[in-house]
Amino acid sequence: MKNTYFPVANLNDLNEGEMKQVNADGTDILIAKIDGKVFAVGAHCTHYGAPLAKGALCGKHVICPWHHAWFDLTNGHLLEPPALDALPRYDVDIKDNQIYVGLPEERTEHKLPSMSCSDPKPDPRSFIILGGGAAGYAAAQTLREDGFKGKITMITQEKQLPYDRPMLSKNYLQGKVTQKDIPLRPEDFFSTYSIDVLSEKVAKEVDHENKEITFENGERLKYDSLLVATGGIPRKMDLPGADLSNIFVLRSLDSAETIVNAVADVKKVVVVGASFIGMEAAASLTVRGLSVTIVAPGKVPFEKTLGPEIGTYFKKLHEEHGVQFELGTHVKNFEGHHKVSAVVLESGKRLEADAVITGIGVNPATDILKNIEKQKDGGVVTDGYLSLAPGLYAAGDIAAVPDPHTQQPRRIEHWRYALQQGFAAAHNMAGKDQAFTGVPFFWTAHFGVSLRYLGHAEGWDEIFYDGDIPSKKFLAFYIKNGRITAIAGIGRDKEIAYMEQLFKDGKMPSAFDLKQNGYSQTFGSLIN
Repeated sequence: MKNTYFPVANLNDLNEGEMKQVNADGTDILIAKIDGKVFAVGAHCTHYGAPLAKGALCGKHVICPWHHAWFDLTNGHLLEPPALDALPRYDVDIKDNQIYVGLPEERTEHKLPSMSCSDPKPDPRSFIILGGGAAGYAAAQTLREDGFKGKITMITQEKQLPYDRPMLSKNYLQGKVTQKDIPLRPEDFFSTYSIDVLSEKVAKEVDHENKEITFENGERLKYDSLLVATGGIPRKMDLPGADLSNIFVLRSLDSAETIVNAVADVKKVVVVGASFIGMEAAASLTVRGLSVTIVAPGKVPFEKTLGPEIGTYFKKLHEEHGVQFELGTHVKNFEGHHKVSAVVLESGKRLEADAVITGIGVNPATDILKNIEKQKDGGVVTDGYLSLAPGLYAAGDIAAVPDPHTQQPRRIEHWRYALQQGFAAAHNMAGKDQAFTGVPFFWTAHFGVSLRYLGHAEGWDEIFYDGDIPSKKFLAFYIKNGRITAIAGIGRDKEIAYMEQLFKDGKMPSAFDLKQNGYSQTFGSLIN
């Protein structure tokens, strides 16, 4: 296809190791100078459209400032999720110190990675993926990207094709998007790339020694390699009245749709649990005009994850938008005749409720794995390649994966982390022997305020702050045994993106240096 070349910048205005967003004929383009050469790719992340020029340029790749997708700027290739598509790459020509970018007549902001299709003649193997969530979908796409031509079967208990689960508690509950907006891929994608999806099918047992899955209907299915990515099962409240109608758990698209339909005609909602899902749901339902009360045992939301200072900030933010809190207490029982009408607290206080959403965590869905050692919480410990046994892999919420630096197993329930594990597990299923080195990352959004969290801190000795929390421009460093184990922040997206690279490379400064020299002096030479 013939390109038309447009001038976009002067070569002298682009320094080595610098990137800029420019525009040519109405198309946004990201140009970067790397090792003396100029490259041009799409300017916006293929996940949610973030401007990549505001991200972190690390060597030859850019890290998205919003949700940390990684792209190779020399060719546009996707390196890390949550994006699933690559960036378009454009030809570059330089004449008389002027940078020209060649654009085709037909343009797109997304580029589907190069993928193979099934061909049983050269490869008769059958790979099965149990689970249609983040890890399961990522594995299916990656297997085809790696050139696997055998049979791929994805098995899911849900009736929907894989979808964007983080959107449920955010835009979906608010009514900003509908069911048609959240599938990760259209239906014809799966048929085009020979990915068989078996919906509403429940596995009963995995016999990894004989490489066979037994289903609840008695059917058996053989495999050559299996990825178990079954996710978590929401915990239920074993309390009087918990079986009343209009008491919901937000976990799936079906449950979200049920909640949306139920709250269309109600006024008062009680959310049990101040988790990220619970708090996001409370914010979304408040935006819909409902009266929302959150009940939780902690003193402030997010206290065990983010600390009391940040938790206090988010509590105040919610209160400013009308959310009410009943903290430091538990639910005693639910009242109602067929349908819930009130939530009764341990103190005896009665909260009127037309609907209740409970968010008290999940249990790893691992009962189907027989003769596989499990942790106390039900998680399974993989090796550094996400393997449980020959031909058997685990990824996502069920998998406790060794930390690349400490080698201690850790099970983390993050959407992007599950995608990363799905990518890595698929590489290993395809024979690439790729150790998992993903850095945990998640984001949460409330009333227009987005917090990013990088790393993982199950506890801390202290928190070092740079900036001011109420100003919505700060970084919080979680310190344990002299190490920075996690970072949270608002309004400092580019810096947090750079810090993922530091975690990845094992180059995060010591907590001693940070406290002794301050933030600017410690990180100034490490991030741009």
